Amino acid sequence: MALQRDEVVRTALRLLNQEGIDGLTTRRLARELGVQSPALYWHFKSKRELLDLMAEAMLAEALPPDREPDPAHWPEWIAADARAKRSALLAYRDGARVHAGTLPTEDELPAVEAQLSALCGAGLRPRTALRLLLTVDRYIMGWVTEEQAWRQDAADRDRPPFPDEALRELPLLREAVDVLRMTDHDADFEYGLRVLIEGFRAEIAREAGNSRAASEGSPAPGPGSGGRSADGSLGSVE
Repeated sequence: MALQRDEVVRTALRLLNQEGIDGLTTRRLARELGVQSPALYWHFKSKRELLDLMAEAMLAEALPPDREPDPAHWPEWIAADARAKRSALLAYRDGARVHAGTLPTEDELPAVEAQLSALCGAGLRPRTALRLLLTVDRYIMGWVTEEQAWRQDAADRDRPPFPDEALRELPLLREAVDVLRMTDHDADFEYGLRVLIEGFRAEIAREAGNSRAASEGSPAPGPGSGGRSADGSLGSVE
């Protein structure tokens, strides 16, 4: 029976959980599928393309391509997507390392276009909207990479990190040591995500001000002119 692309990707994901990304070679994958390595290249041109397909499959259930972003509530769906992506990547060994450096497949591009359309409807220009998506995406990748490494290395540590005695003469670090020890991954992730989204709220306000100034022929407001969103609110994402 002919090898199917979905079968290759599913097997690669299973091997990823068993071997980690460093043990996932095309030779090992071909042996698991019972074929010769060249047979795999009917379905992807390189290991990089295979990783792109694996990343797409990881996120397929968490981020269905037919979801409809709402311009009026863009902070909520940006945050919800970020949480879903983090959970999806944490579900796989080295999930963030697989996703890092991937490009959207052709099947994913309509979903990206829909997100850009919603963000532009909220007041961003296309380039700024895409930068928002990339900034949040790279925050997730960096966060999950560190979180997975921290969790995987925890068993190898012979004592808790940053013991109290090491902080006796460091009062500021002692006060914030729970953050340094990453005792609450969820809370720390949410904090960073909220700060990112609030920054782009301010960017929406700035771009809206620039557009009004251009249409009226008056000077654009400077970067210190306030961080209100296009509707004048200062709401936050919790």
